[in-house]
Amino acid sequence: MPQTTLYDRAGKDIGSVELSDALFAAPVNEAVLHQVVTAQLAGRRTGTHDTLTRGEVRGGGKKPYRQKGTGRARQGSRTAPHYRGGGAVFGPHPRSYEQRLPQKMKRLALRGALTAKLDDQAIRIVDAFGLDSPRTRDFVGILDALAAKGRVLVIAPAVDEHLRLSARNLATVEVILADSLNVVDLLRADVVLIEQPALARMDEVYGDRQPAAPPVEVPA
Repeated sequence: MPQTTLYDRAGKDIGSVELSDALFAAPVNEAVLHQVVTAQLAGRRTGTHDTLTRGEVRGGGKKPYRQKGTGRARQGSRTAPHYRGGGAVFGPHPRSYEQRLPQKMKRLALRGALTAKLDDQAIRIVDAFGLDSPRTRDFVGILDALAAKGRVLVIAPAVDEHLRLSARNLATVEVILADSLNVVDLLRADVVLIEQPALARMDEVYGDRQPAAPPVEVPA
């Protein structure tokens, strides 16, 4: 079972904490990570792009010129694609970019991302942030004490308004809940700060725990 250092909000080493094998000692499958990241980024696209076809652009009620006798090719409408201001051919229209993936594949990618971050020594476990009020300056002091630089992902066990309000003015800091992890945010972060109570919630949601099988009744 992997272990890592446990820090307090002042950045002091106050012990060690054991991590779940299922989450932090999982195989890192780069192909699965790539597929899940691609699907997640595709799902963030709104898909509202739209172009006008020749039947949707304005005008085109009259032939540009008569059918015969001009020596030119016949034309039916100014809305044809080869005219300036005409409709688009094979242009994009509203659609969904969602890519459906098996739940097991997404779980495998998430566990691999957590394991990779631990191997890179980018994960720091904090006993508690302990913010009594929403104050960005205090939170920045905690980040400096923990040497959390660059893009920082904070994983909280539950909704903490003081933490959320303290971090919302920091462009490089993102706060998410332990049961709402995603691969893109994990891989993008330079440092992942996890409050210690969030570890149990992460193991509960993303671990290998299976529901207990009902007892088998043996006939008398």
